[in-house]
Amino acid sequence: MTTDTLTRPAPPATTAPPQPSIKTAITDMYGMRVPVIAGGLQWLANAEYVAAAGRAGIIGFMTAASLPELSDLRDEIRKCRDLCDGAPFGVNISMLPKLIEGDRTHQVIDVICEEGVRFVETSGRNPEPYLPALQSAGIKVLHKVPAVRFARKAQAVGVDAVSIVGAECGGHPGLDLIGTFVQARMAADLEIPYLIGGGVGTGSQLTAALGMGAAGVVVGTRFLVAEEIWAHPDYKQKLIDATERDTELIMESVRNTTRVLRNETSARVREIEETLERVTIEDLILHVAGKVGRVAYETGDWRKGSISVGQSVVFANQIEPLAEIVASFEREALDAIDRLKNLVPA
Repeated sequence: MTTDTLTRPAPPATTAPPQPSIKTAITDMYGMRVPVIAGGLQWLANAEYVAAAGRAGIIGFMTAASLPELSDLRDEIRKCRDLCDGAPFGVNISMLPKLIEGDRTHQVIDVICEEGVRFVETSGRNPEPYLPALQSAGIKVLHKVPAVRFARKAQAVGVDAVSIVGAECGGHPGLDLIGTFVQARMAADLEIPYLIGGGVGTGSQLTAALGMGAAGVVVGTRFLVAEEIWAHPDYKQKLIDATERDTELIMESVRNTTRVLRNETSARVREIEETLERVTIEDLILHVAGKVGRVAYETGDWRKGSISVGQSVVFANQIEPLAEIVASFEREALDAIDRLKNLVPA
């Protein structure tokens, strides 16, 4: 780890963590009220959004890959810490080679450790080479995978918890395309806490996941209409108007399957994949580059760009503060728990 002239910031003043309304190993690990992880949203997961998640009683992870300069990452971490007011937050480290090369991953980790971040989410490939640096700094590591078989490998190398996303998720559901409900039960023999994501947008789904053995859920698409998300209102309105049928899978031909909002770009990519005998990433990159999708967030023109959206978009029904969405989630989960209690004879 680099040491230069930077000093490790003093930890925030300790305050009693919020009393969890639903207590699991994940609420204990992060010190939060509701066992919900706000999934990484690439460009959208900035300090304001992540801090709003912490204040709402859950935890979010800002996306290091969306901050091209290490100095920007450092500034965003410090900004988030100030906005969190002692609530938990973390940083997502995507180790996909196209996003962050291996040596930059080490540099990102150096910044995270130097800034005293307590929680990290890793994704993209095996995190084993980076665990010693992270865990020696006292950082809890949550590793995100698209299938239970990868979760077992992550457990074997020593991560603290795993999140498993099913085929319904926005972004990268992996190549196996196994549904969330199936994976939730398959993972029950894991010995570390696990979360389930992909198509999760209601509190009753949280209760179902807990019933199958999960310690919580990962939510991404449902939170895209939060007021704290900086994306254009027209983009959010498109999500509100969308149904569960308005997403599709692209880029299967280059083994980088992605669930996106159905639009002109997804139609063009599908056409290329169906027409060319052999498709390479160079054939698609002009259409799916991240900077193209970012324009949709900035202008509200959702027709172009590879825009990650999951099937839980059907539950995104209005623009409102993230705290209100989380509160609804919490009420729905507790109501579902009460329904289950009523099924059991006295």
